[in-house]
Amino acid sequence: MRAHVLLIAGIAALGGLLFGYDTGIISAALLFIGDSFPISVVGKQIVTAAIVAGALVGCMGAGPLSDRIGRRPTVMVAAIVFMIASVASTVAGSVASLTAARLVLGLAVGAASQIIPVYIAELAPAARRGAMVVMFQLAVVGGILVSTIVGWLLGGSHVADGLLGEGGDWRLMFLLGVVPAAILLIGMIVLPESPRYLALKGDVAKARAILARLRPSAAEVETELAAIGETVHVEGRWRTLLSGRMRPALIAGAGVAMFSQITGTNAVIYYAPTIATNAGLGQNAALLTALVVGVTIVLTTIFGTWAVDHWGRRRLMLRFLPGAVIGLAMIAVAFANGAPTGGMRWVAAAGLLGYEVFNVGSISAAIWLVGAEVFPLSVRGKGMSLVALSHWSFDLLVTLTTLSLVEGLGTAATFWLFAGMNLLAWGFVWRFVPETKGRSLEEIEASLQNGTFASAR
Repeated sequence: MRAHVLLIAGIAALGGLLFGYDTGIISAALLFIGDSFPISVVGKQIVTAAIVAGALVGCMGAGPLSDRIGRRPTVMVAAIVFMIASVASTVAGSVASLTAARLVLGLAVGAASQIIPVYIAELAPAARRGAMVVMFQLAVVGGILVSTIVGWLLGGSHVADGLLGEGGDWRLMFLLGVVPAAILLIGMIVLPESPRYLALKGDVAKARAILARLRPSAAEVETELAAIGETVHVEGRWRTLLSGRMRPALIAGAGVAMFSQITGTNAVIYYAPTIATNAGLGQNAALLTALVVGVTIVLTTIFGTWAVDHWGRRRLMLRFLPGAVIGLAMIAVAFANGAPTGGMRWVAAAGLLGYEVFNVGSISAAIWLVGAEVFPLSVRGKGMSLVALSHWSFDLLVTLTTLSLVEGLGTAATFWLFAGMNLLAWGFVWRFVPETKGRSLEEIEASLQNGTFASAR
């Protein structure tokens, strides 16, 4: 049964790998798209931001869609869109057509970020829910790592020019996204629907049958079904989600999502090669920098997968975020007098890796987990849509402004700004985010009902 649950989480988390690959591959592709058609700095930011803009729409549409047709079919729709948009990105012949293809790809990325953590959380047992939902984030950073490896191997090699025409290297980078999308679609065909969704729709018998395959005993199945039955109400509306009773959950979920972006992690992932090139490194060294960052965030997310269930979601963030502040301060100091030279390059490198360890290993590991846990069943789909909306809105803001901030304020001031955001994130978690470790989804919902949600420490 444990293996069955892990298989479900693993296949579903392939959506996270697509999320990470398709958002991360642009980092390498930006270095070579200009070989095929002219593109300015503003154009680079627009192409990069297109997937984020699409994700804003996708995450808001996926919530109501998953409440209507189910969690599993919504993931399958996202997989199909991933495949279509990856092919469209591959054959793009202009900045406009590439931007449009990346916009459509963002619809699938946004849908995946909304529905897959909810799907996994609703199937997982409470004691292992943290690690299983963080498998999605692990797949995200794994996808980013794969994108950096692909970018490093294909960058400048032109091995695909004969097959895909001019610029075949970056085109093949985009086309490879079809492979995990196809695996996700095929895998979801054989996976079950969420038992909590089925209970919400009144199909208790089918919910019981699915839980019987995922839990060790019939008694545990009946206990869980009884708890679910106490929380099943008429499907919640948007105004229910925005009510005062729901406000603590909305603040916690959407707030963690916001800080996961304005603390700078995606700014580093998207633009690390570009910033490294501006610091005087060659293209190969810049791509290698991105590769090292990719390995680091995978390793630290593996640790986060363990820590969320052993330390707790809240405690992990409170312990690690101060380290992210120190890492960013080191980068800012290294760039204080322009591009770092000599020993300052090592200070910048250590600060960069330290920042990735302490930020990605904490708030980035917890973002989808906290969002999937804090909302009641009747509004969980819509609540997670708002969490994803917060994530993608601030991701879009950071994506559109990072290079401009570096050009306008300088690299040092930009990283000081991100250091301040990490400090604010620590204060937010301490004040507004409760501990959800080891609590069932129904227990968390009950704490919202009785007003004890924010006091769980």
